[in-house]
Amino acid sequence: VELAESGGGLVQAGGSLRLSCAASGRTFFNYVMAWFRQRPGKEREFVAAITFGGINRWYGDSVKGRVTISRDNTKNTVLLQVNDFKPEDAAVYYCAADPNTYFRGRDSRFYDYWGQGTQVTVSS
Repeated sequence: VELAESGGGLVQAGGSLRLSCAASGRTFFNYVMAWFRQRPGKEREFVAAITFGGINRWYGDSVKGRVTISRDNTKNTVLLQVNDFKPEDAAVYYCAADPNTYFRGRDSRFYDYWGQGTQVTVSS
């Protein structure tokens, strides 16, 4: 599976962005898909995950209530809607795939495939 993120950029504090992840591979719909982010000098942080059917979703504590993850298996796409950006949300956002049908956890080591990331900068 190859993953490619898009949709990052400069956003004002309080603003919104929709990040997109395009996946290649015929078995995409079987995978748990997730978003992580990495801030300068920090470890990669779990943001959200969604199971293959799109019914079960998990969110990181720091973003809960402000983000929504969704997927369209017909288009091999995973979306992350982020609202009410805060300065501490500035990071490189990564799309990741775990070749399992069930959610194993928030640890980045569970995810075998990664995109290159998309930078999000927040202006105050």
